[in-house]
Amino acid sequence: MHFYGSLKEYNEEQIIKNESTVTALQYISESRFWFESFQNWQSEFLAVFSIVILSIWLREKGSPESKPVDMAHDETP
Repeated sequence: MHFYGSLKEYNEEQIIKNESTVTALQYISESRFWFESFQNWQSEFLAVFSIVILSIWLREKGSPESKPVDMAHDETP
């Protein structure tokens, strides 16, 4: 989805500038595509890292946000 939308937007900008459009294969070699792709990966890794760290921190023994692992979901201290 990202690739298709980015390619479409890039070609629309090329048309506005009166320059030639590119094919999907040509667009893969464009620095813009790789810059956008790495930005997406960076945000995904940051989100996953945050979720992992928060889940560890919130499950620490003695934390007020934590409860025993074997406690039923409807039982809260």
